[in-house]
Amino acid sequence: MSFNSGIELDPDRVSTRSTGRRGAAIGGGSVVAVIAVMLLSQLTGVDLTGLVSQDDGGSAAQTGSSSIDTSMCTTGEAANTYTQCRMVATAESLDAVWGEQLPAQDGRAYAKPDFVLWNGNQVSTACGSASSAVGPFYCPGDSTVYLDMSFFSDMESQLGANDTPLAEEYIVAHEFGHHIQNLQGTMSKTDRSGTGADSDSVRTELQADCYAGTWVHYASTTIDPETGKPFLNKPGDEEIQTALDAASAVGDDHIQQRSGAGVDSDSWTHGSSESRVRWFKTGLEQGDLSACNTFAVAASQL
Repeated sequence: MSFNSGIELDPDRVSTRSTGRRGAAIGGGSVVAVIAVMLLSQLTGVDLTGLVSQDDGGSAAQTGSSSIDTSMCTTGEAANTYTQCRMVATAESLDAVWGEQLPAQDGRAYAKPDFVLWNGNQVSTACGSASSAVGPFYCPGDSTVYLDMSFFSDMESQLGANDTPLAEEYIVAHEFGHHIQNLQGTMSKTDRSGTGADSDSVRTELQADCYAGTWVHYASTTIDPETGKPFLNKPGDEEIQTALDAASAVGDDHIQQRSGAGVDSDSWTHGSSESRVRWFKTGLEQGDLSACNTFAVAASQL
């Protein structure tokens, strides 16, 4: 999903952090990393293990980190060229869509979340310290989306999804979906400590997928207030399929299968691949927040 080259971006829409060298993604024997993810999940009230990268060998090879430069992120052309600029543009597009749709459909004012791009070993948040193994997450305590830039390559190499622009944008839109839930009070009203295919944890994640689809529904018709041009060009079927593939790749059953474990729906926190794709498509096709009420449907409809 390419951005209109004529739009103007504010590089300061995102913050960047670089914290030195980062460890390997979680493998089968990385107990310390698993504990770190579990602790952060308890602090946030949102289980984050579904986005943990799996490593076939469980090795601890290290890679260097580099600073994240967003100074060139001023145009749609830059967003189509550089990943970090695509994050800036995606955030601005999400702000514009939700700035219109949340008041119109839900009667609530939209407040922008902070958005931190980071590259390193760990990042400090109001929900605790997170390692790079956690992947993207939203912290309700500071209303901030955190994204380790290495996740996109991990998504392709370790979760089996193609690293395409719309797949990346879906990941960001999903985390912004959690922010919308926070504004709606969903985060404080649900019990996200449990697991299972029809748990509040899964219903929360599936609703965020639906909200991500809702953003795609409106993204190509929502105007950049600075230039009067739409933020994004309308995505083609092939582009949409890459976002669907990304949603499928972060399904609990798919992650369990790739890790070599058996599929255990009682341990699910994010939902099956089929459910995640279906709820994303619901938002994409209907653009209606009421259609995203995963808490109102029976377990058989999740």
